[in-house]
Amino acid sequence: MPPPRSDRLEDALHRIFEGGKNTRASWFALTGGEVLFAEGTPADTLYLLRSGRLGVFRRDVHHERPPEFVGVIRPGEPAGEMAMMAGTEHTADVVALRDSEVLALPRDAFFEAARKEPDLMVELSRLMIQRARDQRSGGGEPSVFGFVSARPRPIRAFVERVAAAIQADGFTCQVIDHSALTSAADWFSRVEDTHDYVLYVAELDEPAWASLCARQVDRVFVVGNGLLAPPNRPMPHAGVLDAQRRTDLILMRDPRMQRPANTAAWLDAIQPGRWFQAVEGAADDAERMARVLTGSAVGVVFSGGGARAYAHIGALRALHEARVPIDFVGGSSMGAVIAAGPALGWTQEELEARIHRAFVVKDPLSDITFPMLAMSRAAKVDQLLVDAYGDMDLADTVRPFFAVSTNLTSGKIEVHRRGMMRRAMRASIAIPGLLPPIVIDGQVLVDGAVLNNLPTAVMRQMNGGPVIGVDMSQARGVDPQVILHPPSVWRFLATGAWRRGPPIVSILMRSATLTTDAEIEVSRAATDILVQPKPEGTEIRDWKSYEPTVLVGYQATREALAKVEGPVTAMRRRKADLSTTT
Repeated sequence: MPPPRSDRLEDALHRIFEGGKNTRASWFALTGGEVLFAEGTPADTLYLLRSGRLGVFRRDVHHERPPEFVGVIRPGEPAGEMAMMAGTEHTADVVALRDSEVLALPRDAFFEAARKEPDLMVELSRLMIQRARDQRSGGGEPSVFGFVSARPRPIRAFVERVAAAIQADGFTCQVIDHSALTSAADWFSRVEDTHDYVLYVAELDEPAWASLCARQVDRVFVVGNGLLAPPNRPMPHAGVLDAQRRTDLILMRDPRMQRPANTAAWLDAIQPGRWFQAVEGAADDAERMARVLTGSAVGVVFSGGGARAYAHIGALRALHEARVPIDFVGGSSMGAVIAAGPALGWTQEELEARIHRAFVVKDPLSDITFPMLAMSRAAKVDQLLVDAYGDMDLADTVRPFFAVSTNLTSGKIEVHRRGMMRRAMRASIAIPGLLPPIVIDGQVLVDGAVLNNLPTAVMRQMNGGPVIGVDMSQARGVDPQVILHPPSVWRFLATGAWRRGPPIVSILMRSATLTTDAEIEVSRAATDILVQPKPEGTEIRDWKSYEPTVLVGYQATREALAKVEGPVTAMRRRKADLSTTT
């Protein structure tokens, strides 16, 4: 929900920028996609947005990921005030999300005028505190969305279902179609100011209206049909939306079609930042998209941890019982294997049966070999992945999903969202020394936990709603007694312990999933609910210790959920509301 504006601040800014005859303020226009100011440039001017919308984007230090969306600046609000008042460089890019009109006032003129407006500095300080809180709590999210059809069948009914789900959650929402094409520009602004959310909808045979929608909104959703070929003409994207990865894709499918398909072809054609799958007429998919739009979608991230990752199954069981939706899901190493279950639409029972059969019964890491590249041949693991995923493309999961691996060629984290699923999963669980590395596109990849055992930052790039992290990083994985008193070779063979591999397997697995305190604290800080199961009786390679570990994850998640006041979906909204009143 857009934060309330301060009338006192807006009135004071209006007087400074437009009230006096001798003002030094200047007026100019920005076209959609044009940069107002960039990160690192001098902040010697205060800007006031008269009309349109501005988006605030922050780049990561190495410029390796798309710019992270920080928030929206709406008409009547200032831009660049923090750096201008501090006399520092700008810390983010501010870009016109649509055609906008801006007033600019030099820094010295602002301070001169501020002396005549005693409330201005107080109100600006409140705004800066609010915006700083918004960056942490998910506030300042977009509220105007465009749905542009890329299929012959109308999409209006789908958009209406999304709007109804938004309204059922207590918001006001307006759907606008091509009948508004002849309306004056200020009409659009009035509608946006009087509703929490506005959804523009353009059908396939409305190119002029579709182009206007793309220029008018904060984010565009292209709606297509996975069984059809993508349009052979360019979609009406706004340039800034493409540049900042603000165009998403929704692929609808017939209820008789069990699994999504052909997503890769649409991704190549549209190049979306995110993509979603939905069943035609399904209420739960419309509700899920409503959560995505309102910042209420729930993302779940699972860490690696070998056999201790069974706790994630218990976490899913607790989330299911508490009716917490899972809208985005991802993980690292064994956490990615568990996360793939809900991503593929498996029921809880199906997930538990598959994991039990694959790891408890078959023990896929028991094919120990001469350690040329690794302790295991990985033949059992490879067959397990073939049986589970076949030739499925990662892009065809029912829910948005990612797995991470570590790229030994580049020394960076590798995020898998496309490509053959079994190969990506094989990379994510390739514990150095235990499983041989895998080569994909000329890159040598190993277990994702080597660099990022709890990849919550990846989830934050995908989802602005609440994030639940289940972290096994601090659970003990190696029994000290095994190190102090290693078994003899004869006892090792006689007791059958050789099936789990020698103690060096535990050491390799634990070493690969260790994360520095600084790194793990950053990952944990990105969560809204942090679950830390402690399966003390489960050793990292103890694949037979299934039920006790699942139970520990279940209980830890229930305890974490019990501390949450109100629905999990509204957590970040409550934080934003609280910050406006304190």
